[in-house]
Amino acid sequence: MHFLTTCLLLGTVSTTAIAQDQPNTILVIDGSGSMWGQIDGAAKITIAQEVVGDLLADFPADQGLGLTVYGHRERGNCTDIETIVAPASGTVDDVIAAVNEITPLGKTPMTDAVIAAAEALRYTEEEATVILVSDGVETCNPDPCTAARLLEEAGIGFTAHVVGFDVSDPEALAQMQCLAEETGGQFLTASNADELDLAMTAMVMEPAPEPALVSMTFTAVIGENKALIDTPILWDINDGSGLIVEDAQANPLTYDLPEGAYTATAYSIAGEETGEAQFVAITGGATAVEVLFEQKQPTARVIAPTSAPAGGTIQVGWAGPALEGDYVGIGKPDATGSAQWDNFFYVADGNPNDLLMPTEPGDYLIRYFIGGDRAIIAETPISLTPVIATIDAPAEAIAGNDITVSWTGPAYDGDYIGIGAVDATGSAQWDNFFYLDEGSPQTLTVPTQVGQYTISYFVGQDRSVLATVPLTATEASATLNIPAEAIAGSTISVDWTGPAYDGDYIGIGAVDATGSAQWDNFFYVQDGTPNDLLVPTQPGEYLVQYFLGQDRAILVSDTLTATPVKVDITAPDTAVAGSTITVGFDGPGYDGDYIGIGMVNATGSAQWEGFSYTDEGTPVDILVPVTPGDYLIQYFAGQDRSVLQTLPITVTAIEARLIAPDSAAAGSDLIVGWDGPDYEGDYIGIGLADAENSARWDSFAYTRDGNPLSINLPDAAGDYIIRYFVGQDRTVIASRPLTIDE
Repeated sequence: MHFLTTCLLLGTVSTTAIAQDQPNTILVIDGSGSMWGQIDGAAKITIAQEVVGDLLADFPADQGLGLTVYGHRERGNCTDIETIVAPASGTVDDVIAAVNEITPLGKTPMTDAVIAAAEALRYTEEEATVILVSDGVETCNPDPCTAARLLEEAGIGFTAHVVGFDVSDPEALAQMQCLAEETGGQFLTASNADELDLAMTAMVMEPAPEPALVSMTFTAVIGENKALIDTPILWDINDGSGLIVEDAQANPLTYDLPEGAYTATAYSIAGEETGEAQFVAITGGATAVEVLFEQKQPTARVIAPTSAPAGGTIQVGWAGPALEGDYVGIGKPDATGSAQWDNFFYVADGNPNDLLMPTEPGDYLIRYFIGGDRAIIAETPISLTPVIATIDAPAEAIAGNDITVSWTGPAYDGDYIGIGAVDATGSAQWDNFFYLDEGSPQTLTVPTQVGQYTISYFVGQDRSVLATVPLTATEASATLNIPAEAIAGSTISVDWTGPAYDGDYIGIGAVDATGSAQWDNFFYVQDGTPNDLLVPTQPGEYLVQYFLGQDRAILVSDTLTATPVKVDITAPDTAVAGSTITVGFDGPGYDGDYIGIGMVNATGSAQWEGFSYTDEGTPVDILVPVTPGDYLIQYFAGQDRSVLQTLPITVTAIEARLIAPDSAAAGSDLIVGWDGPDYEGDYIGIGLADAENSARWDSFAYTRDGNPLSINLPDAAGDYIIRYFVGQDRTVIASRPLTIDE
């Protein structure tokens, strides 16, 4: 492709003036044979010579300028490149003269010509500009783009501007454009003398500086908290001479503006109102512009009676915006914060709606509150009048007794009458209570402690007191008649007297016991007198006590000594594992007593692996565990499983023997002889060698069925084991291998 390098010179030079600090420039002219082509009857080289002469007429004498020409001396020579005028100031006349002497002749090594010009400009040391004018495709260097990229990377501010003169070949145009773009230069085309003049002039003229743009963000907000308006906003922006932005819809809106003073106008479509802000766009300054809309306060009305009984419920009507969370509440006129609504209802719950009045008489305001910021937009006054209650109850009663209480009062939902100590506070004001919705009169239980009490009418809403009467609780009495001593674990008869309140009970516990340990055993007094009481199994000192069911207060207590119980066990010193032994005993035979056998170190239920209840009489049969070792035979009290007597016993191992062939056919019947204890449930099973749990006996036969036994073999071949299982716990006491063949 042919380039007449008409130059970045043209991009930096003005026909009137060029800055003194501009880089040196070389004009690269296409002198290849194609420049003899004609446009409108004139050779392209002639047109180029005239245009260059005109353009350089006003070129400043102190600006560095040079000239490189290619293809002007030899045909077919890609090295025909010559820098005719070295870049220097005051060379304009030399360049014009040299351009006028060009006689097109050879090939188009335009890329290498640009490289030669760059090297003449010492592009790796100084800023350098090349202006190339060409009329055809590159015919020597296969890759102008790569060459241009390397020049850009190695150079210090290297730029190549390109004018394509009378070029229609797409490949040539692409090469020229790439050469310019890779070095940050301009690429223009011209098809005749006038266009060439315009293109080169456009390069020569110094471009006006682009105005600085500032990215501004415009936001429309509302109210004191400056919440973003989420309904549509239209924006106009005026620079003083007229609108530069009109009806742009967004919130926020981002727009790039030249530096200057402006006015932004925001129009809220939903609110049908306008807001504006004056601002300045300047580089490095504030970039956020905010237009504030005033929060319009909605209106409302509240309709309610002018007076009502304190603590009562009235109906309240309202009219208002009914925004989410809006509510109507009642509070004192001078209240602040959340105290402005002692009680409230959400307007979403209906209109009219019920509103609970505070319990304290006086002047109040019923207000309509906006849910979002609790702003008050309507209110109406109301006066709360006192309500009266009365209580009729005895002045004195036995502690823990039930009394009858009559009352009058408003009987609001949740109202109750309670009794508590005179100086009690909080929930201690009602040790016992009843709700008024159950009518009048009602029964109230007096606390169990002797002393001075107050019976009060409580409003359920806030536990305020409407009426009180005093009550004196006098001492309650009880008696116990029990033996001074009894055998541990035995049952004694208890005679008693007492108030027999609901839930009262008599219990026995260790002398120093506390809490629920005070009654190891007990009976309810409602079961009558006398009644049976079970003595604990451990010998020692105990207290038998009358407990009030209300709070477990003790009315009376008496002492009892529990004497040791005598137990004697007769059993063998040794026994064969899994066998059954006979155990004789002499003991109390209490309900649930039993004799069990367990390992020496066993605890909990493991202490009786085998057992028999004593109510079956003496002697009893005990099944001995299958595992050999040291065991204990023990007499257990049924009451608490405490051990009353112990005997040691040694359990010896049991033996068994199996007689069978070493192999047999799958699915056949195998005859097995055996020698063993033949305990109840003992069986001989056949299973795979590595089987576990119940898989150890794919097939089996009980020893009670005879000796020898016939056992049907599994159908699958493999390595099996014949095992003797003790029926008690499936312990294996003999085994032998068996191969089952196909």
